[in-house]
Amino acid sequence: MATMKVLEIMANSDQSWEQAVKNAVKTAAKSVKNIRSVYVKDQTANVSGDSITDYRVIVKITFEVEA
Repeated sequence: MATMKVLEIMANSDQSWEQAVKNAVKTAAKSVKNIRSVYVKDQTANVSGDSITDYRVIVKITFEVEA
């Protein structure tokens, strides 16, 4: 039976929410091995005038703990 841990991470992108999620996973993978899933908990955006300037996400990343 595998043991899993969950990290909550905030990430952003100036392109899209999808890219913000990819940035979160890529950054987490630098220090965490065996990532199994990502869950998007929240999405927000910063707006300037009539344009979105920054996409932000809060994600939960699940990874397997090595025994």
